Amino acid sequence: MPQDSEIKLPGLSHRTAIFGRTGSGKSRFGLWLLSVSPFDKIPYVIIDHKREGLFQSIDRIREIDYKDIPREPGLYLLSPDVRYETHDTDLDNWFLDALDREKIGMYVDEGYSIRAQSRALRTVLTQGRSKRVPVITVSQRPSQISRFVFTEADFFAIFQLNSDDDRKTAQSYAPKKRIDLDVPLPEFHSHWYDVARDKVTQFGPVPGDNEILNVIHERLAPKKRNI
Repeated sequence: MPQDSEIKLPGLSHRTAIFGRTGSGKSRFGLWLLSVSPFDKIPYVIIDHKREGLFQSIDRIREIDYKDIPREPGLYLLSPDVRYETHDTDLDNWFLDALDREKIGMYVDEGYSIRAQSRALRTVLTQGRSKRVPVITVSQRPSQISRFVFTEADFFAIFQLNSDDDRKTAQSYAPKKRIDLDVPLPEFHSHWYDVARDKVTQFGPVPGDNEILNVIHERLAPKKRNI
């Protein structure tokens, strides 16, 4: 966890990019960031290409299809199937329909599964702020994703990256004097870069999966009414 009490976290209109190799801690960090996101105010849709078991285990998460654009606050799960020829078009149409609906969060797991040339994703990233469409993108291969994930990001979380191409790509959007991606990080640590404030903080390990899931479950639980 960060030591800086003044650290700023994403809100209802921000874009966040999370990068790291397999086993670096990026997925857990993404889940933690999701756990503190405002899904009590707007719906948040997890776009899960790899069918991550952790997402499936969230109590009260609701699975949706391409035809569904949620209106109610909470967490929703959209699991695209890349085996279908219409996958790219269906997902692009969903992105644009969700953007038109406004006030809906998106959590994109394994961002490289969405083709870098997707105009729909680009539109969401470039036009979604005014429509209160926050986006969290998680990827182990920053060199293979849309450059708009970088250029539109308000926050970066960068974990250890093994590939020279991935480090070079991520480094080009991070301040070299304060974030040197060629210097190894301690296990499960990351660099947190607040772009607007040009502020760098080093995160230590976030809580474990069970603790994070408990927070999500408590936030999704129906509120008791006092009679």
